[in-house]
Amino acid sequence: MSTLGAPSAFDARALREGIERCDAQTLLALYSEDAELRVVDRTTQPSHPLVMHGRDEIGAMLSDVYGREMTHTLEQVVVQGDHVAFLESCRYPDGVRVVMASMADLRDGRIVDQTSVQAWDETGPEQ
Repeated sequence: MSTLGAPSAFDARALREGIERCDAQTLLALYSEDAELRVVDRTTQPSHPLVMHGRDEIGAMLSDVYGREMTHTLEQVVVQGDHVAFLESCRYPDGVRVVMASMADLRDGRIVDQTSVQAWDETGPEQ
């Protein structure tokens, strides 16, 4: 049976490895050249999200985030057809936590359009 012309599957294993090993290049390979990524949080609210266009801008952000001294854990990932959703949790050395939920559309197994909503501890780590 030939698989020519069949869509490529999203690589959830690479997503986990990239996030948990802080490997920005592995994560960047999951995005299409023309991908768009929107981030919504306390400072970049829904009316004015941070928007990155293309792999250069997305790659710069990934290198910054995954170059920081912190741990990243992929809590959940769901792939269904041409969509992926995932939940990531992060922790800085001082105990501050961040949670990010992402939804994305896929084309040929790569992310083409992603929206991420993140929340940070605002009062500092719990003692």
